Amino acid sequence: MAVALSAYISLMRPKNLALAAATVPLGAYFATLDDAATFSANAVALHLLAVVFFTGAGNAMNDIKDARIDAMAHPHRPLPSGQLSIAQAKRFTGLLWALSVASHVGGLLAVGLASEVVAPTVTIYLLAIALMLTYDHGPATKNQGLKGNVVISVLVGAVVLYGAAGVGGIGTPLVWWVFGVVFLSNLSRELVKDCMDMEADEGSRTTLPMTMGKERVRMLAYVLLMGALVCLYVPFWRGPFEFGQLVVQTPAILLLITLNGPLYKGQDQLVAGRIRLAMLAGLLSFIAVAQM
Repeated sequence: MAVALSAYISLMRPKNLALAAATVPLGAYFATLDDAATFSANAVALHLLAVVFFTGAGNAMNDIKDARIDAMAHPHRPLPSGQLSIAQAKRFTGLLWALSVASHVGGLLAVGLASEVVAPTVTIYLLAIALMLTYDHGPATKNQGLKGNVVISVLVGAVVLYGAAGVGGIGTPLVWWVFGVVFLSNLSRELVKDCMDMEADEGSRTTLPMTMGKERVRMLAYVLLMGALVCLYVPFWRGPFEFGQLVVQTPAILLLITLNGPLYKGQDQLVAGRIRLAMLAGLLSFIAVAQM
């Protein structure tokens, strides 16, 4: 029983869930900096659950689709290792989708179906569903190289916007700069992961490293990271934060700017892990600055 529970949790990819869980309240928090009274803890909590279940369902769908590829690239995953069957994974995915939709509706009800909340929140949620389904099915953008990388990065960054929309603050400039940090960092990470999995992907996907070569893609990944740093910098240059407070972002900045060497050496797994850590550090640092 304990083994099965662990396998289901692993299928959801808890490390990805941690980042998703952090970005929902972050988006809501920054959208309400000027008016804390509009922050609805109940709505934020329910939207957080909606995103966690949504992300878990998407990750599970991805593993189901990639079971054959993962047998070579990631044999320790629950499906290729035999910890779970495809049928079990599909049933679990259906449960996660149901829980996500229920949490999403609950979040809307928590704010009394306010018009400034319903329209943007439902739009983002429906768009995310469309992107998720077409990522693995339909056009299967996952198999279309850069297009798939962009789709998954939009999905990751949209969580910030979803959190802001849930409290009626989708138009807050800071929220969009944070979206830029998350989107560009994750896009860079997706490119690095494609470099790492290039051999395993041959015959099933056409990724950017296959057409451009790993070295050029790693250079592009670093350029995207520098773009993420620009997005991180702007709120300290143009407000609402003070320029001197940028020092709080030092851990995230150092994690990103020091990746040039590992990228040059082709240490893709190390780089992918550090990018995710840098994103989390950057988001937590934004919270720390807002408390000053």
